Amino acid sequence: MRLIAKWMLYATALLAVANLSLGVEVASFGTALIAAFVIGLFNIFLRPVLLLLTLPVTLLTMGLFLFVINALLFWAAASVLDGFVVQGFGAALLGSLVYSTLGLVIDSALQRLFPQP
Repeated sequence: MRLIAKWMLYATALLAVANLSLGVEVASFGTALIAAFVIGLFNIFLRPVLLLLTLPVTLLTMGLFLFVINALLFWAAASVLDGFVVQGFGAALLGSLVYSTLGLVIDSALQRLFPQP
């Protein structure tokens, strides 16, 4: 139940990012559901590999390069899907920052609603 609630809320967060007109467009809620799923898959499978490959740059920039990695994954998800458009790297950076911030709020709220034993 928690996973379904999290997925729906992340899709809603993606629609909120699109409505802020940051250069991110989402065609419908169904597209947002698929995009949230793809972003989640990219974060599970691609992000650890990218973190390992870019570790020296990440350490040199004191972790700021992680913003670039998040933006690239956000942009990559948009390039794979129809109906989910990110217009440029700047839009991907802003969109991923807002999406990640909303994700923190969602995770915190779900932690309180569904406490883990």
